[in-house]
Amino acid sequence: MKRIYFDYNATAPLRPLAREAMLRALDAGNASSVHAEGRAARAVIESARVAVSGALGVRPDHVLFVSGATEAAATALRPGESDRLLIGAGEHACVQAGHSFPAENVGAVRLDSQGRLDLDDLRARLAEAPGQRPVLALQAVNNETGVIQPLAEAAELVHAAGGIVICDAVQGFARIPCAFAATGADVLFISSHKLGGPKGAGALVYARRDLAPKAAFIRGGGQERGLRGGTENVAAIAGFAGALVEAEAAREAEEARLARLRDFLQAGVLEIAPEAAIFGREAPRVGNSLAFALPGLAAETLVAAFDVESVALSSGSACSSGKVAPSYVLAAMGVSPDLARSALRISLGWGSTWEEGVRFLEILAKVRERMRRRLKT
Repeated sequence: MKRIYFDYNATAPLRPLAREAMLRALDAGNASSVHAEGRAARAVIESARVAVSGALGVRPDHVLFVSGATEAAATALRPGESDRLLIGAGEHACVQAGHSFPAENVGAVRLDSQGRLDLDDLRARLAEAPGQRPVLALQAVNNETGVIQPLAEAAELVHAAGGIVICDAVQGFARIPCAFAATGADVLFISSHKLGGPKGAGALVYARRDLAPKAAFIRGGGQERGLRGGTENVAAIAGFAGALVEAEAAREAEEARLARLRDFLQAGVLEIAPEAAIFGREAPRVGNSLAFALPGLAAETLVAAFDVESVALSSGSACSSGKVAPSYVLAAMGVSPDLARSALRISLGWGSTWEEGVRFLEILAKVRERMRRRLKT
C-alpha cells in the first residue's frame, strides 16, 4: 500500500519543477570562472536570485544564498556593539541555539496559551534596556503548531524602540504573505527543502543594504559578494528557485485546499478521539498544520505505530522529535508535560490528497483502539 506522507514541515518531497531545474544545472561549471561554462553557471544563480528577490519585494543584491536556515540564522544573529537579542519562546532551535550574543544580552518573550507571541511581554522586554538596540528574532509561523505569529504588530513595537526584526520565514513562505512589505521584518530567511526543493540550499534576505552581514560567516574565496565563501551549489540553488516559483504561484489556492483537508482531519480526530487536545486551535494557523495530542498515549509509540501502518508523521520538530523531553514550544504555551508527551504533528503539502486524509483517519481509529487495549491489559 502506498505510504501516506504527512510530515511536510520536516521536509517536502522534491517538486517536479525543482527536479528538472536541478538536472539541467548538474553539469554547470564553476560560477566564479570567466569562461562560457562558468558564465552559464553564474546565469543560473543570478536567475534564482531574481526569483527570490521578486517573491520578497527586494533588490536581487539583497539575497544571500546559504546552505539553509541554520546557517542563515547563525549568519544573521550576530551582535552589534549595543544590541540586545529578544527571542520568541517558540523559536526553532537554529535561532534558540544558533546566535552568538552573550547570555546577558539575550531575553525570551513569552507565548500565550494559543502559541502566539505575547505582545504585552514584548513591550515589557523592550522597556528593560533602553540604552540598547533591540533585535527581535521571531518566526512567521511556528513549525510545530502552525500558529501564525503577530509579526507586523511585533515589528511595529520593535521599530518604535529603534530595533530590527529578524524573521524565520521557513514555515511561512508560500503559505502566507512573507514579503517585507507585509511582515514588517528587516531580515528574513527561507529554506529550500521546506518548499519542495533540495536540501542544502536557502536564502538570507535583507530589506536594506545596511542590514547585510558585516563580515562573512564562512570565509573563503569571496563568493556571494564576499559575504559567503565556498563554491556555489548551482544545482541546489536552481532547484530551490524552481520550487519557490512553483510554490509561490500556487500559494493562495494551495493554502485554501490544505486548510480544507486540515479541517477535515481535525474534525475526524475529534470524532474518533473526543479526548484529543488541539494545540493553537483558537489562533490563526496556516492551512497545512495540525498539532494534537491523544492523552495517555506516548507520542513516540504512536509515531512508530503509524509508521508500521505506512503513515509518516512526527511528534514535533524534526530536529527534536527523537528526543525524550517534551516540546519546549508546548511548554511555553503552558501545556502540561504529560499532555505534551502525547503530542503529534500532521503537516501537509503539495502532494497531500483527500483520499490520504480519509485513509489516515481509518488508520488513526485502528491504532488508537489497539494502543488503548494494550494499556488496559
